[in-house]
Amino acid sequence: MGRLFLMHLDGNVYSCKHCDTHLGLASDIISKAFHSKHGKAYLFNKVVNVTTGVKEDRVMMTGLHTVSDIFCVGCGSIVGWKYEAAHEKSQRYKEGKFILERFKVSGPDGSHYWVTHDAHVGGSDADDL
Repeated sequence: MGRLFLMHLDGNVYSCKHCDTHLGLASDIISKAFHSKHGKAYLFNKVVNVTTGVKEDRVMMTGLHTVSDIFCVGCGSIVGWKYEAAHEKSQRYKEGKFILERFKVSGPDGSHYWVTHDAHVGGSDADDL
């Protein structure tokens, strides 16, 4: 295995909660109105230090999407997913964007988010854009 080069971000950074690898900037958040099976999730315009998994179709709260899980390059943890394609015209704004699950990242202030009992199962919800 080769040497790992990580991108270091300056500013308000969201990081992997397991290894503190930088993943995204607060300024790249498009929406905080998304949900995952672990609770809150944020839609990012771009993220760094991740690899993508296999593309698969998933039925989410907002319809059918082709997505791939994203993994932290520092520790290999799944931290969210990437929207590869949206099958409904109204959802196409998500294509090429990333979801970071709040439960799996540390906030800019180092805070961790814990699962709530009312977390939605599966999918995403972007009603408040």
